[in-house]
Amino acid sequence: RNAIVILPIGSTEQHGPHLPTQVDSRLATEVAHRAARIMSRTHPAIVAPTIPYGMSEHHMSLSGTITLDYATMAAVLNCACESILRHGFKRIFVLNGHGGNTTALQNMIGELTVEYKLPFATGTYWDIAAKSIARLLEKQKALLHACEAETSMVMAMAPELVNPDELSQMHGPYIPGLSAIPTVNEGVYRWRQLSSRSPIGVIGDAGAASAEKGEKLLAAI
Repeated sequence: RNAIVILPIGSTEQHGPHLPTQVDSRLATEVAHRAARIMSRTHPAIVAPTIPYGMSEHHMSLSGTITLDYATMAAVLNCACESILRHGFKRIFVLNGHGGNTTALQNMIGELTVEYKLPFATGTYWDIAAKSIARLLEKQKALLHACEAETSMVMAMAPELVNPDELSQMHGPYIPGLSAIPTVNEGVYRWRQLSSRSPIGVIGDAGAASAEKGEKLLAAI
């Protein structure tokens, strides 16, 4: 029926002492299913199983991370998309839930579009919903990492996965810009391990999280 297939991709990586390693994949899955339910009122939509690994080399300095390199992620994505196409679908949207995947996915989607001559698309959910997310946050301007936003959404979705005893201590520095280095021009990018930015692997303020806020975020996204 000319359905749009949503293919979520996340990552498996540390998210501070208070959250599990599956945060990005679980949130991408939740957003995909909620979006598909809304879309299906006017157009058929199918959610494929989530790819649980992504490009997380910058998290390897902190425990619990499994990372793919570019070639492997491109191969996995290509195999998944080709399988979907062989079953007759023509439109695929790759829904991203991990910042380390963003630039690579844009390149991969370009390659897939040229190869198959079909309308592939991708987007990272917090970029798509940036304005809606910003309006709901108290301590941050955007979704960061193991932060007010991610912690709130996990609390709403699966509260048993959050360690409440740790929340009051879960604060990490937020330095804007591509390099996240003080005094460096915000347009300059320099690769860094996350542990050099936050020893506990938190960027933002998880102490401001709540399940109520999380449900509002998920609904808005």
